[in-house]
Amino acid sequence: MPSELGPCAALETLIAAAADVCSKPYLHAVLSAEDATPEDYQGRIECRNGEGERMRELDLELEVYRSGVELNLTLAWADQPDRPMLWHGQHPVWMDGESGKRCSAPADGAPLEALARRLRALLA
Repeated sequence: MPSELGPCAALETLIAAAADVCSKPYLHAVLSAEDATPEDYQGRIECRNGEGERMRELDLELEVYRSGVELNLTLAWADQPDRPMLWHGQHPVWMDGESGKRCSAPADGAPLEALARRLRALLA
């Protein structure tokens, strides 16, 4: 019986592949929010190690949206509101996960910035 793919299936595949490249050696799967659309996307990037074990502490929440003609996205560690989040429009901005105030990039933030740049390039 053929499986029914949702409206964001192609986008989910693209996001997972980009996450695989930017966060080696981990592998990723993407789950869209129920009301996600390719134009206003919300989803979760789930992480596994090479043996297939879940790495929940590395899961990410992703939101992709347009503001006028500009593509913007946010990336945050899932279920970790005390960690900073990344907003990426024309340039990256790190924000405190609880207050929303601008902050310095975390020591382990480079893969998120790489993922944000790659996604913006692929989706633009």
